[in-house]
Amino acid sequence: MNTKTENFNRKGHWEHIYSDRAATEVSWFQQCPENSLALIEATGVKKSARIIDIGGGASTLVDYLLANGYHNLTVLDIAHSAIEQARNRLGKHAEKIEWIEQDITTFVSEKPFDVWHDRAVFHFLMDADDRLSYVEAISDALEPGAHAIIATFNLAGPEKCSGLDIVQYSTESLAAIFSKNFQLVETSTEQHKTPKGALQSFVYCRFKRV
Repeated sequence: MNTKTENFNRKGHWEHIYSDRAATEVSWFQQCPENSLALIEATGVKKSARIIDIGGGASTLVDYLLANGYHNLTVLDIAHSAIEQARNRLGKHAEKIEWIEQDITTFVSEKPFDVWHDRAVFHFLMDADDRLSYVEAISDALEPGAHAIIATFNLAGPEKCSGLDIVQYSTESLAAIFSKNFQLVETSTEQHKTPKGALQSFVYCRFKRV
C-alpha cells in the first residue's frame, strides 16, 4: 500500500490507545527489553552517548538505560498520553530524559545522536512517502559511525496491530530500505509474548551509519 489513508488521524489514534489502556496492556509491552538492551550494549558506545528511543513513550527501555548508567537519553513519541504514562512511572527520574512529542515523519533533529532505537514504529508506516520521511529523518540525525537499531514484525509476524495494517519485513527488505546510508551489522529474531499470551515474531537489525 503506497497511498495515504485519507482522513486518518495518526496522533488521535495513538492518543486513544494510550488513554484507553495502561502501558502494560498494549500488545508490544515488554517488562524488560532484553534484545534492545543487548544491541545497544553491542554498539560499544559510552554511557554519555546520545540515545534516542523512537516511539518509546511508555516503554521501559529508558528505565533500564538509566539504571545501567546511560544519561543522555531522549524519547520521542507521537502520543502525549504515552509520554505521561512514562513520566508518571519514572517520577523524579523523568527529569533526566528529554521528551519529544512529535510524529516521526515530521521530525527534524536539532542535534546528532549516537544511537537511534526503534522497536515497533517503522512497520506502521504503510505509506511510501512516510517511509521516505523516516529514512531522511534518521539519516539526518545520525552522523557516520553512529548506530541504528530497528525492530519490526517479520514475515511470520502479525499483519495488523492496534487496529492498523502494518508492513512485514525480512532482514533483507529492511536492510534494503536503509542501504543508501546504513550498513547492516547484525540481525536477530524475537518471539515476543504479548500480555495476553499471543506470540509475535519480530526481526531486529543493527545498522551503522556510513
